[in-house]
Amino acid sequence: MEMRDIDNLPKNAANYTALTPLWFLERAATVHPTRKAVVHRSRTFTWLQTYQRCRRLASALSNLSVGFGSKVAVIAPNVPAAYEAHFGIPMSGAVINPVNIRLNASTVAFLLGHSQSAVVIVDQEFFTLAEDSLKLMKEKSQGNFKPPHLVVVADESCDPKTLRYALGQGAIDYEKFLESGDPEFSWKPPQDEWQSIALNYTSGTTASPKGVVLHHRGAYLMSLSNPLIWGMNEGAIYLWTLPMFHCNGWCFTWALAALCGTNICLRQVTAKGVYSAIAKHGVTHFCAAPVVLNSIVNAPSEDTILPLPHVVHVMTAGAAPPPAVLFAMSQKGFRVTHTYGLSETYGPSTVCAWKPEWDLLPPETQARLNARQGVRYIGLEGLDVISSQTGQPVAADGKTIGEIVMRGNLVMKGYLKNPKANEETFANGWFHSGDLGVKHRDGYIEIKDRSKDIIISGGENISSVEVENSLYLHPAVLEASVVARADERWGESPCAFVTLKPGVADKSKEQELGEEIMQFCRSKMPAYWVPKSVVFGPLPKTATGKIQKHILRGKAKELGPVKLSKL
Repeated sequence: MEMRDIDNLPKNAANYTALTPLWFLERAATVHPTRKAVVHRSRTFTWLQTYQRCRRLASALSNLSVGFGSKVAVIAPNVPAAYEAHFGIPMSGAVINPVNIRLNASTVAFLLGHSQSAVVIVDQEFFTLAEDSLKLMKEKSQGNFKPPHLVVVADESCDPKTLRYALGQGAIDYEKFLESGDPEFSWKPPQDEWQSIALNYTSGTTASPKGVVLHHRGAYLMSLSNPLIWGMNEGAIYLWTLPMFHCNGWCFTWALAALCGTNICLRQVTAKGVYSAIAKHGVTHFCAAPVVLNSIVNAPSEDTILPLPHVVHVMTAGAAPPPAVLFAMSQKGFRVTHTYGLSETYGPSTVCAWKPEWDLLPPETQARLNARQGVRYIGLEGLDVISSQTGQPVAADGKTIGEIVMRGNLVMKGYLKNPKANEETFANGWFHSGDLGVKHRDGYIEIKDRSKDIIISGGENISSVEVENSLYLHPAVLEASVVARADERWGESPCAFVTLKPGVADKSKEQELGEEIMQFCRSKMPAYWVPKSVVFGPLPKTATGKIQKHILRGKAKELGPVKLSKL
């Protein structure tokens, strides 16, 4: 039977427009033209100035015939130009492609080639990275290479020689590029909210990075969901510890304009820099991966400013945070909101929503509950944990492991030029995250591992996350990551890679400390979960603070199998 609405009233220009977060900037400039929008070292821009600069950027790009269907890459840390690019590039009709600044030249060359970026906006510190990447592209092009336009961003904290070199190689100075644009440029919103706004590449730890395509509608909804979930107020002062190139800063780039807040740029993230910004600028909110929180709670006293002058709200995601770290943050006066998501879901898409009754529980219990990944975001319509065998939801018993799946407006359009991956990831009407988890009786989900990180020892599944959480409870452990290592008796067993707190032990006592840590673990977990080997040293990390387990798996392989395990 044909479904009919109560009327036949059509959409028109007065009652319908495509959703886009770009309007947030125009509103901020209208409502609070003189309020600080972006602060970076000695430079400050108001919302009106930021709007004008973004319109100039859109105009300058349009002058280069960059528009609908074009991609513009941005290779920069958290500086004003990176923030402006999130508005100026889509205002021209083009798509922003933020690039991870810690990638090597060959990977950046792949991204620029795969995306076919027409313009590359690059911070002066990373100009040689862009240059080396373009050289590799040219070598592989067999004479068909058309180089993108290069725009270099100057920064007062960098060596002026790198800027002079970039300009000498024909790059355009970013400020001069803006001057060529019109501050009153008449930008046009997308006609269709399904139009692409951003192209973000996955880390590509097991294969070539995949290009995640996001649309204006999802960016708009996430930009409003984030403040609602977090309880952010109008005028919030936000510190950029999270890289803007990571999921577009979890869409807080656009959300801060919606709130008419203030963006405090932090070029390099250190615990001292975070504490200083809180004291100097009155920072109210920042986002960070658990590894950054760990550095904050373990910072030497001379780098801290405690007690905090006010409660500072922190959103963490990117990896499962150890309860011990959450507990330590709360003890220092930070209020941590734990979220979870992926590049494919515009950043965080679930939240461990705090319940008032938890306030009455012991702090350690609160930290354990808050370490769960939680419930779906306001803007996400579907979240579940399903059996990989049957595709049906698992029992809400906190034990049965399945794959975490999502559906709704906060799921990407798909992977660029990758129909096979799209077919797999969208199978049966769900986005398949590849993360394994459980569903608790209260409906909150909890990650147990990435499917590739589960350790199977003697036929038993071991969650590396659970083992890591116990390791973080040891007083000598600063950071820990657990991967599978070949084991002659059990097939594979847990291998713990551990970074010690400063001044805990010297090299000569590492073997003794390793035994002590294994003994400590025996008191906290089943015997077969206990790491059979402990390796000390710094942990390899991505630019967003995620520990690179694929590198650790390689190191574990180099160690060879564990000989004649006693358990």
